[in-house]
Amino acid sequence: MGSVLALEGDLGSGKTQFTKGLVVGLGSSTPVTSPTFTIIHEYPGGRLPVYHFDFFRLEDQESVARLGLDDYLFGDGISVIEWADRFPEFIPEQARWILFEIKSENARTISTK
Repeated sequence: MGSVLALEGDLGSGKTQFTKGLVVGLGSSTPVTSPTFTIIHEYPGGRLPVYHFDFFRLEDQESVARLGLDDYLFGDGISVIEWADRFPEFIPEQARWILFEIKSENARTISTK
């Protein structure tokens, strides 16, 4: 079963930056960008594939259901879901929730729930 990281935080709080570091740390050289408009990006080439989702623009449960999340969430990679708190009912129980908070223009805090 894959690992799931459910990211929660305001715009600009560091969710995509965190994902960039994760992808690099796993050994992939694939450039990481926010999947806001494409909803999902896949980053192969590292020790594990990373599946990067963004729920920000999804409007309802039907939109989320059409993504076929189970193939990713229960596969062999790591699924990172930005704005996971918009549709928590789709996040598996074993997911690790990570909260990003803006403290100032140049400072952020990251904590787990």
